[in-house]
Amino acid sequence: MVTETSRPYLDNGHNTVNRGHALRLADVTKVYGKNGRGVRALDGVSVGIERGSFTAVMGPSGSGKSTFLHCAAGLDKPTTGQSYIGDTQLNDMNETQLTKLRRQRIGFVFQAFNLIPSLSVRQNVELPLRLAGESLDKNWLDEILGRVGLGGRAAHRPAELSGGQQQRVAIARALITRPDVIFGDEPTGALDTVTAKEILSLLRACVNETGQTVVMVTHDPVAASYADTVLFLADGKIAGRMDAPTADLVAERMTHLGAWA
Repeated sequence: MVTETSRPYLDNGHNTVNRGHALRLADVTKVYGKNGRGVRALDGVSVGIERGSFTAVMGPSGSGKSTFLHCAAGLDKPTTGQSYIGDTQLNDMNETQLTKLRRQRIGFVFQAFNLIPSLSVRQNVELPLRLAGESLDKNWLDEILGRVGLGGRAAHRPAELSGGQQQRVAIARALITRPDVIFGDEPTGALDTVTAKEILSLLRACVNETGQTVVMVTHDPVAASYADTVLFLADGKIAGRMDAPTADLVAERMTHLGAWA
């Protein structure tokens, strides 16, 4: 059951109290380009996402989904407004500080698995810790590999794994730092239907069993149905939300999204 405290809330951009948010955007606008010819990719977006929730972000092409993810994850800076991970404001951080924050407090799972071919499964999963100069908890590593179903594949290289197994490695790599948030950018886009459901079930389990926070950009109503809440974007603005989504309801809502923009 989805409780009110586990759902994203929308505000007017002036709420400065952290209600247990894993991340928050406050009146965020992002404009690309200059001299009056800029593209407004995000337009005054305010949203907070609670810890321990699974949120899908959907919208038509050009709606601002990727920009939303980039601003929320510190991959890009808003033109105006503020982005937070927990209580940490990202806007005033320099690139070195942002890189450290992303390595320590954010996990990423992309459509392309982004594994290093020459490294084993174990080495790929360990990589964020090694880049951050942090010590490795081998018990935690073994637990994660077991949780994602790769306990017997730790010595294999990516080329020896199926697409689904490679994405499991990517999820394990995202979990290894015990991040505040895992961001998924079309994480099942390159997988067949059966494998995609396995990966989505794994992400759902990360939320249910360990209290992880997952924010996933997707175009797939079936993928969105695994989330607690779907946020809909249109023309760079929040166009609505849906709690306890089903694939059919999400697909219908996407069909009529233009009326909400």
